Amino acid sequence: MSYNQLTENELYQIYILKKAGYSQVDIAEKLERHPSTISRELRRNNGLRGYRPGQAQKMTDARRNEAGKARKVTDEVRNKIEILIRQELSPQQVGDYLRRRKIVSLHHETIYQLIYADKANGGDLYTHLRVASKPYRKRYGSNDRRGKIKNSVSIDERPAVVDRGNRVGDWEGDTVIGKGRKGALLTMVERKTLYTVIVRLTGKKADLLADAAVSHMSSIKGKVKTITFDNGLEFAGHEEIAKGLAADVYFAHPYASWERGINENTNGLIRQYFPKGTDFSEVTDAQVQFVMDRLNSRPRATRGGRSPNELFMGRRDDLLAA
Repeated sequence: MSYNQLTENELYQIYILKKAGYSQVDIAEKLERHPSTISRELRRNNGLRGYRPGQAQKMTDARRNEAGKARKVTDEVRNKIEILIRQELSPQQVGDYLRRRKIVSLHHETIYQLIYADKANGGDLYTHLRVASKPYRKRYGSNDRRGKIKNSVSIDERPAVVDRGNRVGDWEGDTVIGKGRKGALLTMVERKTLYTVIVRLTGKKADLLADAAVSHMSSIKGKVKTITFDNGLEFAGHEEIAKGLAADVYFAHPYASWERGINENTNGLIRQYFPKGTDFSEVTDAQVQFVMDRLNSRPRATRGGRSPNELFMGRRDDLLAA
């Protein structure tokens, strides 16, 4: 006789007959099942309060669900997940990436379980999971002259269309400071697509920063309508930036980092690669480009699993390419 899954009705019959004192052999005979089928059912689905049909059904369904996951996670899929996790994608981003490319549909919790199973076996995949760090807050001295940048235009005068976030071309800009304030990174993030430009600076002088901003963004100046900067004096050359990129420049209020929340969040992601205490004079342009490429190719849950490259450049990334 070929094996068929016990029905819910049979589970209740097993429960009633067992309670009435029938042996497993007798129960098997009455249900016209093999005794081993009854024995297996009672062994696998027996709870703390004995055998109960409702609980037995739930336990069976749970095992079936896990078996389905196991069939989905083939060695090939496991290898793809490992490649993506090692690129610092979160389990949710990995799931979105695999689903959008019709490779497999997995819940992010399943991917977490695979990562921690790898850890239990001595693997290091878990070290690539992102850990939220405290937001970096710049400290300014008592001689701070923030808000006194010549000819600066307040964010209060920025057009309302920027806040709606429904067009490409509105950017937020800031700097990430290196160890001993020697060297810095200029970070520019497009609000709608999250496309990021990172430029290594040899210093924080306003003229150096302005030249770097214009030279690195001139190729995409057609997609630069507005820029909202932090209120630091390093952006005193904003008029040169506005002229060079044909854009309108605005300044956030002092100590109001939430007005450039997208940029602040991106700086936190950059700090994963260049943690606090990094000496940017020892960082190469190639390393900066690597981080920029990583961020721009990363699928974002807030953007429907699409990457900044896909949204800004119209280019779909293949993160699993050899």
